[in-house]
Amino acid sequence: MNVLYNLSIFFYSILIKLASPFNQKASQIRKGRGRVFKELPHKINHNSPVIWVHCASLGEFEQGRPLIEAIKKQYPSYQVFLTFFSPSGYEIRKNYDLADYIYYLPADTKKNAQDLIDLIEPEIVFFIKYEFWFHYIHELKRRNIPLYIVSAIFREDQLFFKNSPWGKWYRKMLFQFEHFFVQDNQSVELLARIGLTNVTKAGDTRFDRVKEIARNRKNIPLVEKFKDGQLLVVAGSTWKPDEELLAEYIHAHPEIKFIIAPHETKRGNIDRLISLLKTPVVCYTEATDDEITDKQVLIVDTIGLLSSIYQYADLSYIGGGFGVGIHNTLEAAIFGMPIVFGPNYLKFNEATAMVKLGVAFPVNDYQQLQPILDTLLSDMEKRERIAKDCTNFTNQNLGATQTIISKVFHNLNG
Repeated sequence: MNVLYNLSIFFYSILIKLASPFNQKASQIRKGRGRVFKELPHKINHNSPVIWVHCASLGEFEQGRPLIEAIKKQYPSYQVFLTFFSPSGYEIRKNYDLADYIYYLPADTKKNAQDLIDLIEPEIVFFIKYEFWFHYIHELKRRNIPLYIVSAIFREDQLFFKNSPWGKWYRKMLFQFEHFFVQDNQSVELLARIGLTNVTKAGDTRFDRVKEIARNRKNIPLVEKFKDGQLLVVAGSTWKPDEELLAEYIHAHPEIKFIIAPHETKRGNIDRLISLLKTPVVCYTEATDDEITDKQVLIVDTIGLLSSIYQYADLSYIGGGFGVGIHNTLEAAIFGMPIVFGPNYLKFNEATAMVKLGVAFPVNDYQQLQPILDTLLSDMEKRERIAKDCTNFTNQNLGATQTIISKVFHNLNG
């Protein structure tokens, strides 16, 4: 199995190299990986201990971020070495000021694992949620460097729990971890079934993150003026199928204001969205106080505002549910409101919990969307009850970060 795994890593690296002249993400990965061993020997400072935090992409970074911030606050002597697998994480957070070093993760080969760990000499390592890289995990264990996984979710259909040759091979990796900090009871039970009891149900660190975001939210006068006391739906991180679904409702309800913050803010995508909407529309970067109140739709064509915009919403729609999966529901939930999204949400514990609680509403098509929005937007008392339940839900799930910090550093010092 080791040979097959090594071949898969090799061929993936070849594909990245071949695709890089034609594909921006492949080019970013190739160039970014190449920088690590060129730059790091001249930058790394071994006068202070290093904690390594690895995230696949931006979503996992949002789970790792509360951990980094808590470490920097409570244990400021530590340096943080932050790595990403994906350009969508690295390119957005490459200037994150609480990490001392930020790089792409080099391909998971035995030599890369040995060379990188030689360079950074980490005292503690955190992999966030789903990251399982054989050579890095094996090398950390060989050197007795404690490796923790944070905000993990395990499901029965994962390879770890299958009795196939690949399943048994992958399962061995789990026994190399010092401790598992998981989100739910199912994960605890699945790990116990294969003999792993070094597990703590800590929850999801993103609850701590969105609470901090809400505490530091920006007031946005332009959005206040756009809302102008009317009902407002905020649609965040939308894709084309989400926007086509919402457009039909927008056209049928000119009395309701909408803010759409598409996942992709490149001009071509913004122009497509504008052409889809047959109603008065204005983009955030072009809006003025004089013209904004007579528009039905405000398109957020810049990044960094969505988490603060949710505070003005009476209801939120979260995009991605007609693709690989919904985006961050918690940024909206922390402000207490009904939440609507597409059908691909079942892999997200917080979303399934909110659906069961009756504060979130999945839809498959317009025939489901219309009555749900009609009911929620016309019944203020129902929205207020949902808002209260939603706020209680988010508050009850705070504290994962401190649970992890307390256990890890107690073990380290003990």
